[in-house]
Amino acid sequence: MALVLHAGKTNKNASKALIAAEYSGVEVKLADNFEMGVSNKTPEFLKMNPIGKVPVLETPEGPVFESNAIARYVARSKADNPLYGSTLIDYGHIEQWIDFASMEIDANIAKWFYPRRGFGVYLPPAEEAAIAALKRALGALNTHLASNTYLVGHSVSLADIIMTCNLYLGFSQIMTKSFTSEFPHVERYFWTMINQPNFKKILGEVKQAESVPPAPSKKPVAQPKETKPKAKDEPKKEAKKEVEKQPAKAEAAEEEEAPKPKPKNPLDLLPPSKMILDDWKRLYSNTKTNFREVAIKGFWDMYDPEGYSLWFCDYKYNEENTVSFVTMNKVGGFLQRMDLARKYAFGKMLVIGAGPPFKVKGLWLFRGQEIPQFVVDECYDMELYDWKKVDISDEAQKERVNQMIEDCEPFEGEPLLDAKCFK
Repeated sequence: MALVLHAGKTNKNASKALIAAEYSGVEVKLADNFEMGVSNKTPEFLKMNPIGKVPVLETPEGPVFESNAIARYVARSKADNPLYGSTLIDYGHIEQWIDFASMEIDANIAKWFYPRRGFGVYLPPAEEAAIAALKRALGALNTHLASNTYLVGHSVSLADIIMTCNLYLGFSQIMTKSFTSEFPHVERYFWTMINQPNFKKILGEVKQAESVPPAPSKKPVAQPKETKPKAKDEPKKEAKKEVEKQPAKAEAAEEEEAPKPKPKNPLDLLPPSKMILDDWKRLYSNTKTNFREVAIKGFWDMYDPEGYSLWFCDYKYNEENTVSFVTMNKVGGFLQRMDLARKYAFGKMLVIGAGPPFKVKGLWLFRGQEIPQFVVDECYDMELYDWKKVDISDEAQKERVNQMIEDCEPFEGEPLLDAKCFK
């Protein structure tokens, strides 16, 4: 009797067992006509798994649920399966990486991805913590893979199958190239694994996510307008009015069906500025020596105080910044969410201090005389900072701008832990 796996065809947790079956020569078939949300609510299914989660493996000895347990069962169905290594230490390391893949990789990808898709409450601080924990885990995995092709030994093990299936959700749905490029050995490992014939047979062609799914909108859902009941008086007069209005309504309907032009950003409607932001960004990026004489001088030569404004920002909750990498990831997340303003802004963010708590300070150049309203509305980080407009007639403030642009160290008497640029 073939083992029957109750799950959808695209379920990455079901793929663990299916790939293990391909490597082990074990026959596992998917349940016919399985429909998520229907099949797993039937009394027959709930007898196999009382909480209705998938996948579930139906075996001659009884059902098995939880995807890692199912994958282990399939692998152990073949005696002396190389998926479990050849020594006791191999077995221990395989189990170690299976737990790591579940607790450190899969769990944090899920905490980042599912709230953005509406499956759970979206809380920005929780997302930041998940991304920080995921980066820490990927960093550890990257270090291990720098000198190892596989997680354990010199061939594919069950740990590689489970790790790759867990990474699959991240790579295909939320971890863009700009995110994963920080972990080149993880990238090499993932693309090597999914292009193995047994992986490819189950997962098919895999493409990396091109963008992060948008966060749920904070804007309230528009309430339908109240409609007043039609008066029953003067029916003849009302009927006459309806006849007169019908052509106008038809024209209005045609107008509504026509595609509406995308509204312009209010900043695009400002008077032209002599400062070309891209020219400044190019000068900043290309200046490698004599930065003060070339880039800083060039900035003030280009700067248009009528078309742009400068702003200092200070993080309100520096006492929370007790872990260096978490603080740096917090700043990185802020810059990532500021991407919507890239056409209209330039920024420098500094993490300062020899030890905790670390201070976060920034300098921003914005088009216009105020912080753009669409940035305030869409980027929740803005409210986590105190903002102060720079008075360029004050030489002390102007010098502070210079020091922040050039990453001057020490800055205000303290060493720089990190400096990030938004350009």
